[in-house]
Amino acid sequence: MNTTFYLDTWKRFVKEGVLDSARLNKRILESWYRCKKEKVNPYLNKGLHLLTEEQLYTKKDKNSLLIEIASPHLNKMDQAIKDSGMMALLVDPDGYVLSLTGNEKTLMDARRINFVEGVRWTEGEVGTNAIGTAIQTKEAVIINGAEHYSVASHKWSCSATPIFHDNGSLMGVIDVSCPVEYSHPFMLGMVTSIAFAIEKEVSRRSYRKEIAHIQQASELAQTHRTHLFIVCNQNQIIISASKPVREKFPQLVGMNLHEIIHNGYHIDIETPFLSKDDNSIIGSCFFLSEGFIHHQNSLYASSIPSQPLVFKGECGTSKAFQHTLKKVRLVAPTDATVFISGETGSGKELIAKAIHENSTRKDGPFISLNCGAIPKDLMESELFGYVEGAFTGAKRQGVKGKFEQANRGTIFLDEIGEIPQTMQVALLRVLQERIVTPIGSIKEIPLDIRIITATHREITELVYEGAFREDLYYRLNVYPIDVPPLRERKEDIPHLVQYLCRKNNWTLPFTDDVYNRLRDYEWPGNIRELQNVLERLHILFSDGLLEQDEMLNSLQSIWVNKPLKSSPMELEGIEDCDKKLKAREKIQRECMLEALQKTKGNVTAAAKLLDIPRSTFYKRLQRFGL
Repeated sequence: MNTTFYLDTWKRFVKEGVLDSARLNKRILESWYRCKKEKVNPYLNKGLHLLTEEQLYTKKDKNSLLIEIASPHLNKMDQAIKDSGMMALLVDPDGYVLSLTGNEKTLMDARRINFVEGVRWTEGEVGTNAIGTAIQTKEAVIINGAEHYSVASHKWSCSATPIFHDNGSLMGVIDVSCPVEYSHPFMLGMVTSIAFAIEKEVSRRSYRKEIAHIQQASELAQTHRTHLFIVCNQNQIIISASKPVREKFPQLVGMNLHEIIHNGYHIDIETPFLSKDDNSIIGSCFFLSEGFIHHQNSLYASSIPSQPLVFKGECGTSKAFQHTLKKVRLVAPTDATVFISGETGSGKELIAKAIHENSTRKDGPFISLNCGAIPKDLMESELFGYVEGAFTGAKRQGVKGKFEQANRGTIFLDEIGEIPQTMQVALLRVLQERIVTPIGSIKEIPLDIRIITATHREITELVYEGAFREDLYYRLNVYPIDVPPLRERKEDIPHLVQYLCRKNNWTLPFTDDVYNRLRDYEWPGNIRELQNVLERLHILFSDGLLEQDEMLNSLQSIWVNKPLKSSPMELEGIEDCDKKLKAREKIQRECMLEALQKTKGNVTAAAKLLDIPRSTFYKRLQRFGL
């Protein structure tokens, strides 16, 4: 390995941000750019984030299965690792070192940079390194000398590989490290073989527990034939149920617990199922009581509560939006995490508020945060808060973060797809443990909150691209709700117009022709665009009564002068229309567009310019798809 070459490359990148992509491994190159973007200190000479003894004990207890399974495999390699001047580390999914063994001199050198039990060794903490980069990429990786981003690791050679659960989630990382002069290619093969052996043992135990769990559930079903109960695994997926529940829901095995609860059942008692091998919890049995009259032939029975739904908007009559409101009714009484998807301007925050206002948390706070509007540098302090003296410029007495502000209530994280990778890990911890630690504090604050998230982006694509953590996605996507765009609920437009005018005290007399014109438009900006159009009309005609023609002219003016940004569907529609038009009609269409542009959308003036009746102009507008 040419140490001088990599050191020169590193120096130039750190100082000038210049990097020849041919000079570095692709994974290391990508990692350096991530570190630069996240403003990791390249001159950091030791790890800074260390757990207290109590926190480390808690971490080890939480990851006891990983430690138990990995220890025999690490012990087998212990002597070879010591003789080679190396050390072996077992790391949890968050990058905390759980155990560290090996050559005494090497361990002593590692202590000088705080490479010890309890340290957090992620990319965000110490830059490009085998442990952190393996966690980030979910791949085995070897990093030598100045390939590391921070100087703390420049004298080290490290190889690491991730360990996965059966469901694909990250269980931990195995790492072998040594001074760079002792580096050997077999290090990567060593950690990979250990990881594979651990995964096989995890899989074997998981299968054995699953079989035992199903057997226990079958025995329970025989003992309590007439009781209402369901049995779930640790992921709250139903694996069995009593006969009365199975008869009503033949397809329930494989469903999520919340899907049954949303159909009117109430949990009376929850009893954990324990493994006979090690007494660990392998699932739960939920004894239920019925709270509704079940309708046959319907998997999702009616569960409309006796109290009317509180919705501070316009419900309309469209089937698409009524389906959305039904999902709100079902999930609101529970504490399930909700994931709302929908286009910009479709009313996602209104849906989130409706869930809160119809829940048992309605008297608690509703805290909303747009993740896309917060600078990445401020995201952590905004969500988690900070204590006095946490950093230069910190307010006296500190500041409560959004999570703590939402305690005993609901937090709504809009545009969750914009949250940076480093914060995704922290958010996952909050979801798993329901605790938050303010910046500069070691005190963990327990949380009693409901979490609702939303995005207008296709979140599964972000997961596929690696921009959004898969494990976080599954934590958030417990109960998905889709908010339909306005073009899919056009029958609601008259109701929405009347509601918005009444709410804002706008007097705009609409006729059937005007409503038809509003329904003909595709509304790419959804309800927000509709409100903007109505407000513009209110301003234009606030000095007196307006006639129908003037209203239609104004609408046409607004849409003609709208920036051209058609969706693929809209472009396809225009192309189809063009194909159907004859040559003479295409010329008429172009003349009409030119006339509308010259008269700034005034239909009366455009018709006069072309010397045709206004009624004819309107008919052609409709025929030509304008």
